[in-house]
Amino acid sequence: MRVLSGIQPSGKLHIGNYFGAMQQYLELQEKGNECFYFIANYHAMTSVQEALSLQDFTAEVARGYLAVGIDPEKSVFFRQSDVPEVCELTWILSCVTPMGLLERCVSYKDKVAQGLKPNHGLFCYPILQAADILIYNSNLVPVGQDQKQHLEVTRDIAVKFNNTYGEILTIPDPYILSSTAVVPGLDGRKMSKSYDNTLELFEPPNRTKKKIMRIVTDSTPVEDPKDPANCIVFALLRLVAQEQETQQWQQRYREGGMGYGEIKKRTVELMNELLDPFRQRFEKLSQDSDYVEDVLREGGKKARAVAVELMDKVRSATGIITSH
Repeated sequence: MRVLSGIQPSGKLHIGNYFGAMQQYLELQEKGNECFYFIANYHAMTSVQEALSLQDFTAEVARGYLAVGIDPEKSVFFRQSDVPEVCELTWILSCVTPMGLLERCVSYKDKVAQGLKPNHGLFCYPILQAADILIYNSNLVPVGQDQKQHLEVTRDIAVKFNNTYGEILTIPDPYILSSTAVVPGLDGRKMSKSYDNTLELFEPPNRTKKKIMRIVTDSTPVEDPKDPANCIVFALLRLVAQEQETQQWQQRYREGGMGYGEIKKRTVELMNELLDPFRQRFEKLSQDSDYVEDVLREGGKKARAVAVELMDKVRSATGIITSH
């Protein structure tokens, strides 16, 4: 199966990115799938419009994905902008996409509500996303349950194109990412850069410790029972603890006699045990920008070869003539 997913370089990678998606990308990679993972720098332009920031975020995401285990020998890892054909396909798809389909997309309304300025790029984001998926003949697209609409839009656009021009585009299926990987932020909301409530993947261990130790908990006395289901610290611990240990902490919550400081300290230990190898690899990659660039360049060549082949078929079907 060919798997396709991208990430926007719009800020620092955090554990929500890892547990919510990256960890499962690694599993898909190790299961022998043909994985295409890309850095969606065109998409990021809807929120990052300072050139140096976009370049820096793109480089950081590249180092981050390699640091956690994306293997360029097993996966095609590349920058979106190294495949310019995706922009051409975006225009062609826009010419068969009904306005009503885009107007029904909740993501546009949500992003405007979060403070992003409404513009054409933000409104037509789903078409560029569809082009990203369709140009590589993708079979599976990892998405969270709350992102399933994005892929449904892509499928609708592909069907519309195929009905108009012939069976050229592969209709992708969703690969629903595990619902158990919902990661709470330090304030209890979903972990997100926009909420400034994250634990960054590559921040120093002492900073991770400070953030966890400062998490606000309720005022239940030490001796009283507590509810693990309503505790941010417990939700973070269960991401990094073995099942047996998680159950032990759950029992201690319900029995009482345990202070929140105790579980915070254990969460710090387990979180840093997970993140330390990633931090070390990230630091090494930060000192070897040539290697990272080589990986992206080679990945871009592989991805573009697939895209060029597809675009030849699309141009022929739509009557677009080029001189090369």
